[in-house]
Formats: sequence, C-alpha cells, structure tokens
Amino acid sequence: MVLGKVKSFTVSYDCLNDSNVPVFSSGDCVSGRVIIEVTGEIRVKSLKIHAKGFAKVRWTESRNAGSNTAYTQNYTEEVEYLNHKDILIGHERDDDNSEEGLTTIHSGRHEYAFSLELPQTPLATSFEGKHGSVRYWVKAELHRPWLLPMKTKKEFTVFEHIDINTPLLLSPQAGTKDKTLCCWFCTSGPISLSAKIERKGYTPGESIQIFAEIENCSSRMVVPKAAIYQTQTFYAKGKMKEVKQLVANLRGESLSSGKTETWNGKMLKIPPVSPSILDCSIIRVEYSLMVYVDIPGAINLSLNLPLVIGTIPLHPFGSRTSSVSSQCSMSWLGMGLPERPEAPPSYAEIVTEEQRQSCLDAPAAREELEGPLFAYIHEFRFQPPPLYSEIDPNPDHASHTEERRLDACPSR
Repeated sequence: MVLGKVKSFTVSYDCLNDSNVPVFSSGDCVSGRVIIEVTGEIRVKSLKIHAKGFAKVRWTESRNAGSNTAYTQNYTEEVEYLNHKDILIGHERDDDNSEEGLTTIHSGRHEYAFSLELPQTPLATSFEGKHGSVRYWVKAELHRPWLLPMKTKKEFTVFEHIDINTPLLLSPQAGTKDKTLCCWFCTSGPISLSAKIERKGYTPGESIQIFAEIENCSSRMVVPKAAIYQTQTFYAKGKMKEVKQLVANLRGESLSSGKTETWNGKMLKIPPVSPSILDCSIIRVEYSLMVYVDIPGAINLSLNLPLVIGTIPLHPFGSRTSSVSSQCSMSWLGMGLPERPEAPPSYAEIVTEEQRQSCLDAPAAREELEGPLFAYIHEFRFQPPPLYSEIDPNPDHASHTEERRLDACPSR
C-alpha cells in the first residue's frame, strides 16, 4: 500500500474586518482553520495547535576585562502574554509509532476549525523593533507514524486599543524656550521659541497643527523646523537600551537677524506607525514632537512635546480646537429644554398619608385652647388642593354669587 502525500498544510484565520487582516484585541475570540490538502490517503496520530504571544528583547554588548581580554555580554528578557494548546485530531502521546488510534484522512482538502479566547488582561501591541519584538502566532503540528512532524505557523496582530478621547490625551501641549549665543567676548541677542499643539493624542494618518512663534534677535541665520520622533526603549537584567528614529519632519523659512516667523497651524502628517506601547514591562514605544531652531555652529534650541499615538481616533465632538466660549455654548445645547415639560409632583408625593392622618387625629384639647378657627385650618392643612380647570365646574353657582355681590354693593 502506497501512502498519500500532504500537498499543502496551512493555518487560516477568520478575519472580521474589511481589510481581511487578522487583527485582534484582548478578550477577543481568535478563530480559524487548519487546512490540509492531501493526495491519496494518510494516517495521522494527531493534529495539534499551539497559540503563543510574548514580548522579547535581546541585545549584546562588548566589554573589556583587561588589556588583551574582551567578552560579550548578552541581555535577554521575555514576557509571556498567551500560551494555549489544543488537539484537533488524535491524542496527546506522539512518542510511539503503533498503528492503534490512527485517523485516516482521505484524498482531497480538509479543514479543521479551532478557536481560542485572548486573555482579558491588557496585552502588548504587536511590534517589531531593533532590539525586541511583540509577536502572536498560531502553530499547527501534524504527527504521523514513522515520519517527522509537519509544522506550519502563522502570525496574527494584536492591538491594545488606546482611546485618545480622554481628558489627558485631549489636553494641549505647549512650551517656551530661549537661547543667547556667545562668541568669545561678544554676546548676541536671544533666540526665542514658543510652540503649542492642540492635544497630546493622535492616530496615524492625522495631521498635527503646530502653532509656533520664532524670534531671531541673534546675528546668525537660523531655520525653524519640526519633527516627530519614535523612541524605542528595551529593558533586560536591569539595563536599558534606547533607539530613537525619525518619523516625519518639516522645515520653515530661514530667518535672518531681527526677523520673526509665526506658524498658525502648520501641518505635519503622521505616517502609518505602530501605536504607543506604554504597559509592557520590557518594551516601551513612545513618541514626541520636537519643534526646534537649527542654529549653525551652535546647539539647536528645541522644545519636546510628548505625543501618544492611539488606535481609536478623535470623536467629532471631542475636538479641542474650539474656544472656551464655544465649548460653553455646546454645553448649553446639551442642557436644552425637553420637548415635553415634566409634570409637577403629585400631592401624594409631597405629603404622606401618615402626616395627613396624624393631623386629622389631633387631640380635642388643642381645639379648646386655640379655638375653632385653628381646628378648621389644621384639618385642611394636608388636604390636596382642588384640581385646576380652565372651565368653571359650577357656572350657575358662580353667577348667583356674582349677582349677590352686585346687590350688596349698590353704589357700583
């Protein structure tokens, strides 16, 4: 008997987004299929999957131990976020090659579904850096008797969502600095820089509006610039490794001595970058906007404004670009009058039956002391008022009363 062969062995995910890219978050259900295509028949001991997610850092440093001795120090660290195993076909033991308990897979294409739930605890966002990474994948293993296991692995992306619609990330960022240039015994005028951005949180694809004022009172020609930087920080064995990368930049007009330049919302677009990673213990990914003045022959004058790159974009009503007065007017809009006025409370809601009965059962001695008028008032103190009506319920009685009043006052 000639056994068949495995033509293809792959892992496929059930993607829920329009881009057909497997992207998940903490608490999501990751589902998919292990697809096996065979020619002929094969006998299988087991088909297993292993889902894993972890952050890992690694770098080396060379050190000198003496005049002619050098060694390399390795720094590694790992944090596990996901470790899930499941058996789709067969049993756990694969160390024997017995013919018992084998599953026959016939010629053709076969799909075996799997699913797993990501932990509810915050996960680190998928990331690939210079000295570390955060990766998630599902690996499938096909075990057959007398043959080496077949393995296939496919990664999926995890985004730990960062909502920029929070007070902290919607708060403006601003700063001011100045610098005086010295050349031997001569001192020129200062260079001053003020910069502000509308908020701290942004998402990839957005543009940052930069408001800045640069005043050059020095004797040199200077150039105002702005740049977005990504800072990757890796931690292992009590040591730290930092990598800073340029993400985007822009250049203003050159300023001669005595000139001033104002940026009224100069736009700097954020390219597709990884979101900030702030909750991982061994990898941090942070961003900042640097607004600076390039000074030839001297250290640049710079302002660093922190940024957070999130995944949930700004809500249309969450913009901080509006003035305080417009924000107040928006709050008043939210407090408008209801379409239908609310009915006043009923008499029973104000006066309880116990209060009413206690007053009706007042002792007679009090009436003797305070007179019959007090007793009359006291009796009707907690009685509900008559119902209001625009139509007089007793029109005849009212007309007779009016006639008697006219008769009593003939002078009118």
